[in-house]
Amino acid sequence: MAVITPITDDEARDLTREYGLGPLQRVEGIPAGSVNSNFALELTGRRVFLRIYEEQDVAGAERETEMLERLAAAGVPTPAPLHRLDGRLVSDVRGKAAAIFPWRGGSMRCQASVTAEDTRSVGQALARVHVAGANEVAPVGRFRLEDLRIRLDAIAASPMGLASMAPVLRQALEDAHIRRDEGLPRGLIHGDLFRDNVLWQTGGSISALLDFESACEGTYAYDLMVCVLSWCFGDDLQGGLAVAMCEGYESVRRLAPRELRALADEGTFAALRFVITRMTDYSMRSVAGPRVIKDWRRFMKRFERLRSLGSDGLLRMLARA
Repeated sequence: MAVITPITDDEARDLTREYGLGPLQRVEGIPAGSVNSNFALELTGRRVFLRIYEEQDVAGAERETEMLERLAAAGVPTPAPLHRLDGRLVSDVRGKAAAIFPWRGGSMRCQASVTAEDTRSVGQALARVHVAGANEVAPVGRFRLEDLRIRLDAIAASPMGLASMAPVLRQALEDAHIRRDEGLPRGLIHGDLFRDNVLWQTGGSISALLDFESACEGTYAYDLMVCVLSWCFGDDLQGGLAVAMCEGYESVRRLAPRELRALADEGTFAALRFVITRMTDYSMRSVAGPRVIKDWRRFMKRFERLRSLGSDGLLRMLARA
């Protein structure tokens, strides 16, 4: 996204002193993500990543950074936040919570370059998040049925040509919610492990999982299907990539038969979540400055494909029927 909260060189210099970091050379805004303001801070001899939380308060940012520290210690490939000289993990920038992380180098995959080995690795990494986070007190998510209903109200009132979609999406959302299995295994989920939230080393291994902003309590099957929809779909759902992702996941955490049967329904709800949030966060939000635009129509296509497949069709694609 665009940088909503700017930071001057002097402010950044004062901030880095609170962490005992070296002299600041340069501040660079990063036009990525959809919620926070992100920056690369160039120091003498190193680079660090600064996040200013645009929606979470200090307490929320503290919960997230403490969780990331525990996940990193448990072997999840995500950078642990840096401690300030006073021991805290969260700072204040212009009245907003902020945290600094080590910079993790690596590249991101474009869809055309994604291989079955990539999706197998992502499946393994996601399962490690679920296993490592089993004892976490996961926060309530921001994309529950009731949250999406509120967003649909905003879409219905929008003057930007989207209002006609609101009744269709509302009915589809309610139908998808009714089909979800309330008894599925659940716990801490990432919720947003898209291609732009995974960095890769030159040799092909994962360098880092990024952006746990949407991490919350949810079903593991839902989280897996978010990854399937974001990594295994080009012009259509690519069965080979999806099979490899599920195999990678199950090499770390086995899916129960109940979870397998629920994958299509969880994926349908996930697809609708991204249709709705991309409408409200991108199509309906005007922000000055550089910004990555994400088209809701891409996930409408995913929703329609999953609805046409159904549970039996998806399981056949995954060679599980």
